Amino acid sequence: MGTGTGWFVAAACAAWAEVLVAAVLLRVRGGSSGAAPGGAPPGPEALALLRGGRRAAVAVALVALHQRGAVAAGRKHTVRANGGPGRTRDPVQLGVHRSLRNALPPRALALRPEARRAVDALRDDLGRAGLLRPPGRRRAARLLLAAAPATLAAGLLVAEAGAQDGPGLALVLVAGVPVLLAVAALLRLPPATRAARRLLAELRERHPLPAHRREVTDGRLVQLYVALYGDPALALFLPRFSRDGGLLGHRASDGR
Repeated sequence: MGTGTGWFVAAACAAWAEVLVAAVLLRVRGGSSGAAPGGAPPGPEALALLRGGRRAAVAVALVALHQRGAVAAGRKHTVRANGGPGRTRDPVQLGVHRSLRNALPPRALALRPEARRAVDALRDDLGRAGLLRPPGRRRAARLLLAAAPATLAAGLLVAEAGAQDGPGLALVLVAGVPVLLAVAALLRLPPATRAARRLLAELRERHPLPAHRREVTDGRLVQLYVALYGDPALALFLPRFSRDGGLLGHRASDGR
């Protein structure tokens, strides 16, 4: 094996090492029961976070606050505070309400410091339960996955510099293509773990979205439907508030 080929093989091994470390970082243990720390099942905001990320969790918090008259739709697709938060100890609802010193669109509201900290704390709880991949580990894994193709390319460039004994096309394909396929597969992994996706699927099976809103009179159940289905549930149960408040027509996906 020539020097050029050796450089490429070494680069391919380094790229595989980066991919394997990323895979370890993205692996989540535990969480098979689908329960949050302490054994309690996830609440509506937590389920929304698993399904659609930060903005989905904020949308459910707004629904709960609106049901108590604590928030209302403002002008130009914004949401405004409409009194105190009511009798709630839910951290996400309190964080969202404290963020509404001025009327804000839901997209901006989800990024306010108070709301962001509350959702991040909830995300940490779900990470400890094995339902979400921890954001720090996901960021580190993505950096490694971005580095793997660069490592391959650098090895190929160094190998081609010694053109007389550079790697052949067959070796490049055999050593490089599997790395790139593994990188693509790992990058497609969603923030929610398999246990979380199974939990959401089971809840949707037990709670299919009703055809008419008059079939549901329990406000907590409305929050659950919004957590599980997003925009279709918002349009069904709170059409005016969702439309005027700017909750409809978005894709809630901050962690993806």
